[in-house]
Amino acid sequence: MIKLTKFNSKSNKSGEFVLNAEIIQTIEETPDTVITLINDKTLIVDESMEEVVRRVMKYRRALKQF
Repeated sequence: MIKLTKFNSKSNKSGEFVLNAEIIQTIEETPDTVITLINDKTLIVDESMEEVVRRVMKYRRALKQF
């Protein structure tokens, strides 16, 4: 699970949510960061594509430790 922020909610903490990294299909910058899930639902987040990838990699590394 990775913590992300809904698009345009920087000043509002309620924009934070947790996403199961295992259901991410693609991540694009168009220039906004768009995450497409395996069910074809899309999410737009404030984090950059590189930051989302970094968080997914950190999550997967943590799983290998168990």
